[in-house]
Amino acid sequence: MDERDLINRVRAGDGFAERALYDAHVDRVYRLAYRLAGDDALAQDFTQETFIRAFEKLDTFRGESALSTWLHAITTTVVLNGLRKVKRFHKRETDLEAADGVTGGPRQAEPDLKVRLRQAIDALPQGYRTVFVMHDIEGFTHEEIGVALGVETGTSKAQLSRARAKLRESLADFAGEWVT
Repeated sequence: MDERDLINRVRAGDGFAERALYDAHVDRVYRLAYRLAGDDALAQDFTQETFIRAFEKLDTFRGESALSTWLHAITTTVVLNGLRKVKRFHKRETDLEAADGVTGGPRQAEPDLKVRLRQAIDALPQGYRTVFVMHDIEGFTHEEIGVALGVETGTSKAQLSRARAKLRESLADFAGEWVT
């Protein structure tokens, strides 16, 4: 059964169709929520809230974009609003400031690249991080990002460029050890 049929069945009150739509999109919604929130429990909560809102507002979905794009717009809104409510950003900023003194001196051994990259992504400003995650990690086009975030395509491209520049700057000392 195609997605449009499932949407119509959900609108008609079919619980099995609702579950099928949920199953088809839950993994990608969770990944985006996790990458934006940086916390498993929050990402699970935000994923659940995304689907609650999506099913409540499914009648407003016009089908002009893919359902996944519409869901990711809802996910982004839910996550960003949720993070504001729990003031998660303040905790992250404190952790990053505390880590500055640890990395300032000579190092005995370089931390794992995966950890350094995650920290560098987490340190990006909110808009840059959102566009970077959606484009470079999740594979969205700039047009899809523009629709999901309510910004122009050029804004998405500019934020991605700035995010990449900040990541290059943050990881420059790490990369220098590997370049010969």
